[in-house]
Amino acid sequence: MAPADYKVKFKELKSRVGIDDVAYSLGYRLDRKAGVGRYIELVLGEGRDKRDTIIVSNRRDKASQTFFRRDGSKGDVVSFIRENLSSFNVIGLTEWQKIAKVMAQFANMPEPDYDRDRDYVRSASAPQVFDPSRYRVKDLDAANIPRLFAQRGLSADTVKALAPFISLVSDRRNENFNGYNIGFPYTEAGSDKTVGYEIRGMGGYKSKAAGTNSSTAAWVADLSHGNNGLVRHVFFCESAFDAMAFFQMNRPRLGEDFALVSLGGTFSDRQVLGVMERFPNARAYDCFDNDLAGRINGLRLMALVEDIPLKITKTPEGLMVEAKGKSFPVSPDRSAYTQFEPHISVRYRMGQWQPPKDFKDWNDCLLGKRSSIKILPTKHDRDDNLAEQRASGLKI
Repeated sequence: MAPADYKVKFKELKSRVGIDDVAYSLGYRLDRKAGVGRYIELVLGEGRDKRDTIIVSNRRDKASQTFFRRDGSKGDVVSFIRENLSSFNVIGLTEWQKIAKVMAQFANMPEPDYDRDRDYVRSASAPQVFDPSRYRVKDLDAANIPRLFAQRGLSADTVKALAPFISLVSDRRNENFNGYNIGFPYTEAGSDKTVGYEIRGMGGYKSKAAGTNSSTAAWVADLSHGNNGLVRHVFFCESAFDAMAFFQMNRPRLGEDFALVSLGGTFSDRQVLGVMERFPNARAYDCFDNDLAGRINGLRLMALVEDIPLKITKTPEGLMVEAKGKSFPVSPDRSAYTQFEPHISVRYRMGQWQPPKDFKDWNDCLLGKRSSIKILPTKHDRDDNLAEQRASGLKI
């Protein structure tokens, strides 16, 4: 059977994307006065300017979530995204292509690659602009660390070391919650100006500040104290908590000439290229998750760092990669980079420092939370890891 282009399936995505996830990103807020049980009410707008209210069922089971309004309208997450499709900065020849791309972004999976719409990407409308006046911002007080960090296994020493790159933020438009969440500020190359936040809160709450620039900006913790030219290692993670966990678990081996980066899940090319522009003498490291999406992210990172045009397709056995006129399989159970290198010359030798094989990500590793499906190390993995450690120049 010929490999099909890597495209996500709606059923699979619905198990990972909740109506509440999408609603929160659009500015809806939980109405606690209506109760928090099997059903929750999410409200758009504030005070007398309430523009919409949806009632969401099965809040703990994303795959089963549905919504309805008191006027009788109802649907699932696909229906809800379809209603609000104009609010998302996606391009596609059909409505369903656009919906699939939106769901892939929320599911932290690669966007479907529809060959025919590539020429339309550059004509995309500008995303919503981040408005810093919407958020109250405080510095993180090292003497009063939010307990969410401890819940994620992060020590006080780790938080204090990274405190200059963390803020506390509160959305002025959220009338149902006037407290502060943890904000990881996004910045662009050559500027200290904050252009958005990766936000985490209690109860598993996660989002980005409205209008966050996820196209050219990222969370970057430069541990070289501003000496960008001295940074030799840039560690890319899918979330700021993963980056902090990686830092905590490997701190004795890292030295001081490095930077931590969170791309906030699905990333754009300019996010990666912008980070590497900041650190012209650095080597990029793939610290992404141990799952299919993480393997694809790692391949994309390598292709960008090495400037290698790349196409990834899904097969029953794993992935098929096409680059420089060659086509070869890549197993998701092994290091993608070391499977790529024998076929395509990689001059820069991008590094990998992924979580141990039986953990999904670095934060799960810190918490001792093993994956339900383990990717067991093989002899190839052990050889690859040993070769990588010898070549990396880092202490072992």
